[in-house]
Amino acid sequence: MGEHENIPGKITVEPEVLETIARLTARGVPGVAALPDKEFERFLGIDKTVEVQVCEGRVTVELHLFAKPDISLLQLGRAIQHEVTRAIQKMIGMPVDAVNVYIEDVIYQDLEEKALAF
Repeated sequence: MGEHENIPGKITVEPEVLETIARLTARGVPGVAALPDKEFERFLGIDKTVEVQVCEGRVTVELHLFAKPDISLLQLGRAIQHEVTRAIQKMIGMPVDAVNVYIEDVIYQDLEEKALAF
């Protein structure tokens, strides 16, 4: 049997897997200080830091995060969009319609340590 031969059956990927891919990819982009934890989610009034919607086999991602200082927030947002899209397409093979990035705040080093301590 060839490696890419079609085999009858179904493959299901839970949305939580896509959320994990988006979360880990975003955290790895230089300039991302942190993604809010549960305490900050409540404070910001958001349901989830990373939310993925799949509609007709197409993916939309929403990410809320904190940025490091001394970086172009526009370039950071674009880098996150690019990397998250690339990761989902490479790992899952699903088309990505949008990656919406919400930069909630800029975290300086001393505040970053406190934010991560929650």
